Amino acid sequence: MDIAPLLSVEGLSYAYPGGPPVLRNVSFSVRPGERVAVLGPNGAGKSTLLWCLVGVLRAEGRVVVAGTELTPRTESQVRSMIGLAFSDPDDQLFMPTIGRDLAFGPRAAGDPPEQAELKARFAARQVGLPEALFDRAPHEISSGERRRAALAAVLTLGPDLLALDEPTNSLDAPGCAGLAETLAGLPCAQLVATHDLDFARELCSRALVLVQGQLAADDEMEALLADAERLIAYGLAARSGKRSAR
Repeated sequence: MDIAPLLSVEGLSYAYPGGPPVLRNVSFSVRPGERVAVLGPNGAGKSTLLWCLVGVLRAEGRVVVAGTELTPRTESQVRSMIGLAFSDPDDQLFMPTIGRDLAFGPRAAGDPPEQAELKARFAARQVGLPEALFDRAPHEISSGERRRAALAAVLTLGPDLLALDEPTNSLDAPGCAGLAETLAGLPCAQLVATHDLDFARELCSRALVLVQGQLAADDEMEALLADAERLIAYGLAARSGKRSAR
């Protein structure tokens, strides 16, 4: 019996005002619990794709999440089901303390303070963020801790799908490995836009490849990474094996 997709994208196209198309007729689906990498060279449209999925950018085409089509009327509902984590956690952490950042989403959704606090603590445990950091300001903790805090802030709203934009930016090799382990332990589906092929291999079993805004490949991760000719053609670094120190 086929499992209905959690996310269905059909004919997605987008161009920034006055510019050429950044996405060109992109179609794919993601099943519940599936972890899918979005790969491609710089400028391929990876971040734009994620922003279009939650309505930050208004694209042509169709986006359906758990049976709900993205429209201006359903935008807030879709955003409650897709949690978008930006490439720079400093774009998400804006409150005076980490604890207040984590409680912000639930409070904005109408939860009482006690319930928001419980959700913040649960999300912190999910990503391995010590509660001892709750009283610290974002600039007082490490880049890896900020990454986990930003991820926890997204998880407090209980998304069905995590959309992660370049999650390994500014992380060293141990930080990348630890983040991959954390994400692999989460039950929600994940769409991971990344240039880091080692990280993608550790976390995802399937890969979408964008080249000049078009979907050039939708394949199993290992099959893609084993094909050096395709990697070169797609503008991806042909690396394999264990992650090297950075």
